[in-house]
Amino acid sequence: MNLEFFIARRYLLSKRKKNFINVISILSLIGVAFCTAALIIVLSVFNGLEDLLRSLNDSFDPEIKIEAVKGKSFEVNTDMLKKIQRVEGVEMVTEVIEDYAYVRYRDANQIVTLKGVSDNFVDQHRIDEKIVDGKLQLRKGDTQYAIVGRGVQYALSIAVGDDQYALQVYYINTIKSGSIDPSKVYSRKSILPGASFSIVQEFDENYVIVPLDFSRELLNYGDKRTSLEVKTKPDADILSIQANLKDLLGGKFSVLNADEQHKDLYRLMKMEKLFAFMAFSILLGISSINIFFSLMMLALDKKKDISVLTAMGADNTLIRNIFLTEGALIAVSGTLLGLLLGGIFCWLQLRFGIISMGMETSVTEGYPIKVIPSDFLYTMLVVSLITFLTSYRPAILAARSAGVQNL
Repeated sequence: MNLEFFIARRYLLSKRKKNFINVISILSLIGVAFCTAALIIVLSVFNGLEDLLRSLNDSFDPEIKIEAVKGKSFEVNTDMLKKIQRVEGVEMVTEVIEDYAYVRYRDANQIVTLKGVSDNFVDQHRIDEKIVDGKLQLRKGDTQYAIVGRGVQYALSIAVGDDQYALQVYYINTIKSGSIDPSKVYSRKSILPGASFSIVQEFDENYVIVPLDFSRELLNYGDKRTSLEVKTKPDADILSIQANLKDLLGGKFSVLNADEQHKDLYRLMKMEKLFAFMAFSILLGISSINIFFSLMMLALDKKKDISVLTAMGADNTLIRNIFLTEGALIAVSGTLLGLLLGGIFCWLQLRFGIISMGMETSVTEGYPIKVIPSDFLYTMLVVSLITFLTSYRPAILAARSAGVQNL
């Protein structure tokens, strides 16, 4: 922009009357500011919820999980475990047998997901901070212990640490047709409840963690496992380890990182965030219509002044750029104010948790917030596009009215 542009713009806008046009311009700025702030807040809440969900899942799920591509289980031997252990960056491998079972405690019963894990599961320290009752241990001497979800504990009224009553665990066996021996229909074993954990409802209400030996004997899995859970060394490149494990194990196994274990859930959250962004962008576009009317009224109000500028040598491009700049200034001012308001709100929520989840059993007191700089960038790009679209038509009409006929 040159000096000619600034002089022409100053002349044109300095003669503006303090009338309805100014009111619409101010309302346009305020509307853009509040829509921008709302967009930043909503996107930050989605970021916070995704981060919270990821951290909760990581408390229960392994960094890398190995499963069979076909079938429910696969054979595991010592050589296979040693090969996996020798992969650079792997710290330990936990064997897992997971299946549905029927549990009974005194007069209460429930269907649960029984997860048998090898003893080094405790050494992974994934759920240490999630233990809410009892002590995290799978065995003490010859005694085996179960770690139950908080929801299971409440449903069955389990007294953790009480050695008088044990969990009765039942599993329906696969038997050949024609068998009439009722003792072979199901397997049953008893185990003492040693601790309970609380992570998130999905896990709390369904899972019971037991020693691998217990589940192997009850479920009659032998050398079969449903999955292997890999813990990596600190600061190790998980993606590199995942690629090496895929090369080692071949196409018969799927090697999943933390995100891939819940890829549908995370994809759904990203889609929800995208739709929220689109919805608020449309709302932002509606609020920017005021910019369109403001510039249209300004173009009609300033026909005579535009003719004066034309007589002084201003061309159509100069007149058009003046109106485009006027629309951009309204939008940019509103956007910057909105970004500031949204940023301040996010900081207050992070610092003081001014808006709570409203539930006593929620995993966090206040709504989670995470501010990502790219959200600010995308918001500014959307506002720039909307501003150009809403300002272009009035600017063209103003440029067409350029001439000396209105003098």
